[in-house]
Amino acid sequence: MPDFSLDTIDFVTIGIYIIAIMAIGIWVSRKTETSDDYFLAGRSLTWFFIGSSLLASNISSSSLIGMAGSAYKSGISVYNYEWMAGLILVVFAVFFIPFYLKSRVFTMPEFLERRFDSRSRYYFSGMTIVGNIFIDTAGSLYAGGLVIQLLYPEVPFVLSVTALALIAGLYTIVGGLKAVVYTDAIQAVLLIFGATLITILAFTEVGSWETAMAATTAEMMSLVKPVTDDFLPWPGLLFGVPLLGFYFWCTNQFMVQRVLGAKDINNARWGALFAGFMKLFVIFIMVFPGIFALTLYPSLPAEPGYTPDLVFPVLLFDLLPAGIRGIILVALIAAIMSSIDSTLNSASTLVTMDFAKKLKPDMSQKKLVLTGRIVTLLFMIISATWAPMIRNFPSLWEYLQSVLAYQAPPFVAAFVLGVFWKRTTDSGAFYGILGGHITSFILFLMINVFGVFDLHFLYVAPVLLVVSLLIMVVVSNMTEAPSFEKIKDLVWTRELFASESEELKGMPWFKNYRYQSIIILVLTAVIIGTFW
Repeated sequence: MPDFSLDTIDFVTIGIYIIAIMAIGIWVSRKTETSDDYFLAGRSLTWFFIGSSLLASNISSSSLIGMAGSAYKSGISVYNYEWMAGLILVVFAVFFIPFYLKSRVFTMPEFLERRFDSRSRYYFSGMTIVGNIFIDTAGSLYAGGLVIQLLYPEVPFVLSVTALALIAGLYTIVGGLKAVVYTDAIQAVLLIFGATLITILAFTEVGSWETAMAATTAEMMSLVKPVTDDFLPWPGLLFGVPLLGFYFWCTNQFMVQRVLGAKDINNARWGALFAGFMKLFVIFIMVFPGIFALTLYPSLPAEPGYTPDLVFPVLLFDLLPAGIRGIILVALIAAIMSSIDSTLNSASTLVTMDFAKKLKPDMSQKKLVLTGRIVTLLFMIISATWAPMIRNFPSLWEYLQSVLAYQAPPFVAAFVLGVFWKRTTDSGAFYGILGGHITSFILFLMINVFGVFDLHFLYVAPVLLVVSLLIMVVVSNMTEAPSFEKIKDLVWTRELFASESEELKGMPWFKNYRYQSIIILVLTAVIIGTFW
């Protein structure tokens, strides 16, 4: 096992990074005056910043630590979440982004209110806030706490988590979404550089592809797993993973907020597709290191205090020299912080715009921004308090995905039906969401508390989706159809698609999001075919 210690040059590198990130937050805050500035970056974001922020925020909550650990433990099937993200982002760009931007909303729950009514908005907002705090932010703090504890075992885990929460929370409190997106762009570059360097060095240390394959099995190198697989059975890949991916990328305020801040629809679409394109390469720079670690550290789980989630930090300290190690450690810190800042800003946006502004419509712009900053501070404290509880789960990845399986499906049903079925009514949507979560609670108790039967979380998700859809359809057909005039700008029609096709005729092919989408689909098919 490597020597987990830092040299002076490593500390200098980390210190410079932290100071620079804080400085960016302070610099951005000088022009943060209105709620548009603070929560949506003045609706001025271009495609590169949107895509980089989407990538960095997603990677930080799972990939650098969780994906290498899962690959070491179960094989490359964890990559299914990544290529599926590319497909989901294509769907997002084609069908959903236009309605989100046209409605000029601040939050995803606000969109549900435009399409349905305030019941769905407040319920979705409350549940999303809980998810942002206890799933996304706490999960990232937990990952960071693992790394710090690896470096300095004598430092209490709670103290490590608190330090990370303070660093990321402070510049988010000051600068809002623009600070988050600008720092995420820097962090995305560091993430890709760090992960690529680790992969190259790990492969060099292994020696050859044949040597790496000798330490694994054909089953571990296959994306598609049998029904009996504990981690990702193929029916779960087909029906569960797309559902969780749709929720995460297309409806979760945590991710969609930077798209809402786009300067126009083209930059929003290009940014989403850029993130989807970059996600396809995760298998090479974030999954394969876990496979290479099987050759380098075959007995890692037997070491006292070691878990699969520590594979990436072990590679970092074992393969890199002083100085370079500090740069990559900064990338790891960047991975953690980019998720923390995004989720904190998302949760504060939801509280401020969905609750505070609704309760006090005459609240000034300065008070809205102040409210957002106070809420960010409060949620930072709550997340840091909950993060140590995640140690009770088998791994960080399983914690993140299993919780989403019980929470997400009813909301996915509401968004999909709301956009594609104009007959969906206000009551249909609300009671479908509510009925789905009642079913979710019952299933959770039967599976995880009383052990009545065992059901993989990727099977739980589609079951809940079907239940929610059925309730929505039944209730919608029993209630009066909504006025088409009210919802015409919020539902997809063939006429809308045809009109857009005319607009795209004069655009160069490389700027046409439809051609960009096709490229992503082709690349996805090639990668899946290679590792089927």
